[in-house]
Amino acid sequence: MAQQTEEPGQSLVLELPFTGRWLVQNSPARRVPSHGTDLLGGRYAIDFVGVTSRRRTSDVPSWQSAFGVEPPERLVSFGRSILSPCAGVVVEVHDGEPDHVARRSPLAALPYLLAQRARLAQGVAAVAGNFVLIQLSQPDTFVALVHLRQHSIRVREGDRIATGQRLAECGNSGNSTQPHLHLQAMSSRDLSVAYGLPIVFRRYREQRSRSSAFQPRAFSIPAEGSVIEP
Repeated sequence: MAQQTEEPGQSLVLELPFTGRWLVQNSPARRVPSHGTDLLGGRYAIDFVGVTSRRRTSDVPSWQSAFGVEPPERLVSFGRSILSPCAGVVVEVHDGEPDHVARRSPLAALPYLLAQRARLAQGVAAVAGNFVLIQLSQPDTFVALVHLRQHSIRVREGDRIATGQRLAECGNSGNSTQPHLHLQAMSSRDLSVAYGLPIVFRRYREQRSRSSAFQPRAFSIPAEGSVIEP
């Protein structure tokens, strides 16, 4: 069960919300706020992109990855199981947002990124897409798992869930250029007033570069650009 701890800096301790190998992006180990803003309780948010054993986001070679858009199914993240990183109660579920085409190409991603402000004005669903929000036993402590696959969510509001329970599948809904999981902890379910809470993962293995070996980590947050696995 996730818990607050004296290790390090009173961070919230979570388990990894998946199996397999994932690339770390927008890590709070690199900068805080991790996504460049404190909006929507995302100060310490972290992103994970599924990869193959060769650190690739897709096994399908295509010119579209360099110049255009691609179906989300082409990327290995899409459809991977997302697990609960903690025990708690599901207090909010949103489903029904479509999964977008993937935009790994900077040329295809730029117009989409320039429209972020307009999506934010449309409300939380336009940014988060499909999501699950969990309330922990600690006061004012919530964990959100975001950009889930449309119609894949397996829990409902009011469900009491266990650590490691399957919640949904990784998707490409909301403000997302390729299938990935966005995870954050925050102080309130009301994103207009929530502030982000720092997190660490209880244990995992981390590969900092292609040429390095996986190293065990505990009560830590993975580095930007590293690949991790349970």
